[in-house]
Amino acid sequence: MQNTLLKIIENSKTLEEKFLKIANSVQGKIVFSTSFGIEDQVISHVIFSRKIKNIEVFTLDTGRLFAETYSVWDKTQLQYNTKIKAYYPKTNQIENFINENGINPFYASVELRKECCFIRKVEPLNRALQDVKIWITGLRAEQSENRNGLKELEWDEEKQLFKFNPLLNWTTEEVVGFLKQNGVPYNTLHDNGFVSIGCAPCTRAIKPGDHFRAGRWWWEEQSKKECGLHQ
Repeated sequence: MQNTLLKIIENSKTLEEKFLKIANSVQGKIVFSTSFGIEDQVISHVIFSRKIKNIEVFTLDTGRLFAETYSVWDKTQLQYNTKIKAYYPKTNQIENFINENGINPFYASVELRKECCFIRKVEPLNRALQDVKIWITGLRAEQSENRNGLKELEWDEEKQLFKFNPLLNWTTEEVVGFLKQNGVPYNTLHDNGFVSIGCAPCTRAIKPGDHFRAGRWWWEEQSKKECGLHQ
C-alpha cells in the first residue's frame, strides 16, 4: 500500500486529485479528523464539495470547545449538506476526573492537563481510528518545531496505519487564500488573533510575532505544546 500511496502523492497535482485517487485505490477505511481550524476546513471543502464518500470525516467534541467552533461545525454541515461524525469522552472517565480534581485542574499541573487531554481527546481518537488504514490530518510543518520533521506520508507504528498530511508544506497565506477563493466557512476566532484553536480554557489569542503555539497552554512555558493526538 505504501508504494501505491507514494505514487499517488507524487503524481497528483491537486488535493482533489490525491483524495479521489486514494479513495478509489485503497482497500480499507480512510478517515479525516477535523477540529474545524483553517487547515481542516480546506480538506473538508475538497472532500465534501466533490462528495468523496470513501473518506469518513469525524471530529472530537471535548465538551470544552468555543461557541465559535460549534458555529463553524454547524455552518459546514449546512453548506455542504453533510454530517460530521462526533466522538465524545467516556462519561464515567470525565465525571471521575472532574469530581476528583475539579472543573479546571489543568492549570494546576502538566500531569493533570495531559490527563485531561487524554480523556477528552486521545481516548476518543483511539476509538475513532480503530480498523483505519489511512488517517488524513491537517498538520502543517509551519505550525511548530515538533512538526518540521514530518513527512507527507508516514507509517504510524503505534496505531498501525498510514498518516497522510496533505497540507504539510502549505503556508498560512496559501491556506487562507484557498478558503477565501472557495467561500469556505471558517472559525471567526481566527480574525481575532487566535491561530491554533483547541479547548476554550486552554486557548487564547496571540500577538504578532508570537510563536504559532504561544496561545496553547501558555502557562506551560517549557512544555512540548502538544496534547498527545500527534506524537
